Amino acid sequence: MFFEAAADAVVSGDITALAKLLSENPALVTERSLREHRSTLLHYVSANGVEDFRQKTPKNIVEIAKLILDAGADVNAESDAYRGRSTTLGLTATSVHPEKAGVQIALMELLLDRGAMIDGPDGSSAVNACLRNGRGAAAEFLAARGGRLDLEGAAGVGRLDIVKTLFNDDTKRQAKEALAWACEFGRAEVVEFFLDHGIEVGLGLHWAAYGADVEIVQLLLSHHAPLNAKDERFSATPLGWVLYAWSTEPNAPPDRCYQVVSLLIAAGAQLDPYWLTDEKVRRDPKMFEALTGAH
Repeated sequence: MFFEAAADAVVSGDITALAKLLSENPALVTERSLREHRSTLLHYVSANGVEDFRQKTPKNIVEIAKLILDAGADVNAESDAYRGRSTTLGLTATSVHPEKAGVQIALMELLLDRGAMIDGPDGSSAVNACLRNGRGAAAEFLAARGGRLDLEGAAGVGRLDIVKTLFNDDTKRQAKEALAWACEFGRAEVVEFFLDHGIEVGLGLHWAAYGADVEIVQLLLSHHAPLNAKDERFSATPLGWVLYAWSTEPNAPPDRCYQVVSLLIAAGAQLDPYWLTDEKVRRDPKMFEALTGAH
């Protein structure tokens, strides 16, 4: 009962209630949830790997985390979330909620200052985990703080110097995935390096289009990236991906989306007629012009 109340206080940002609970029940700081993930209170600050209704980040989560740590929480305690061996830092770094709340970096700084290990207890790369979950800023932060980098991770955070060191005949197979991450996270110099060294574009154009990265889209088109290839999971083309981002992602920059659509159409991308009948497209003259090639 007390643990559940404390977990609610963590995710709601009720630091007064949490302080009272910890003061009256000191053992709470080492107790674990009875749910399958068996997380401690500290894990809840990540808003990741716990029950869905508690995956939210209050603005004062850094102060909440300080309170829990000051009460004696183990910063490297492991949760059974995601098949186990999940630490608070690892869960925080891969979570969208603290990122959206604008506190992810500050929360990770606190955890590191209190002794959190960067890479996973099983030896897994924290940087790669961030990239795999779309957390580019967290990946950069952890790389700068000493997170382990392989070819993929170095490409995803834009460390061309390390990419050059790690790229060889033995890592060429890994380079295709590394190129995709460089495209996804806007690492133009890394993309150019891989292309100049004969690495196939693969789904790079899909990722660059989704991110509305005009420079990388232009670069890939100049290297004859396949315009109408479909990804295996969603059977979508690069044009479909930029339109999806423009239509659904609140942070997608409209002007860059227009530019990418225009580039793809001019290069010969096939247009699904559905998009010309879409209500949002018809309400946006700039997107309609980009899709039809009008000037």
